[in-house]
Amino acid sequence: MADTADIDEPTEKKRSKLPILIGVVLALAGGGGGFFVMYSGMLGGSEEAEVMAEKDANPDLPMADTGGDVAFIPIDQLVVTLDQAAGTHLRFRASLEVDSSAEEEVTRLLPRVVDVLNSYLRAVEVADLQDRSALTRIRAQMLRRVQVVAGGGQVKDLLIMEFVLN
Repeated sequence: MADTADIDEPTEKKRSKLPILIGVVLALAGGGGGFFVMYSGMLGGSEEAEVMAEKDANPDLPMADTGGDVAFIPIDQLVVTLDQAAGTHLRFRASLEVDSSAEEEVTRLLPRVVDVLNSYLRAVEVADLQDRSALTRIRAQMLRRVQVVAGGGQVKDLLIMEFVLN
């Protein structure tokens, strides 16, 4: 009788793991697609949002104060050869936003500022400029270098007036 009891009991069927596997693959594909869309700037990536993200990433960079007594110091136009073989040049012109009280001192340091900007721009590769967010990154790098040269938080912002690659 023991043999007939074993035969009559139904055996449990194994559950398929296919739905779980499909769910995991779809979740990974959706996450990767969402990352690509946001990273490439196809959706919701305004330039202002990128600037704010750059400021959030570097909290030691001060936000520009739009009110108050400010002065703008123009920087002479720079023409930098990026690729001699291809004859690629970058034409760059900018202004520095400073407090009126610091205008004279920053103007006195302008040759050092131009030297720092010129040195940085000569090191930039043409491939670095192909990205959509290149100008934002380059601007943040140049502002940081200018702030180090000027010292004491005197330079509030770097305003790019001309950035032409030809």
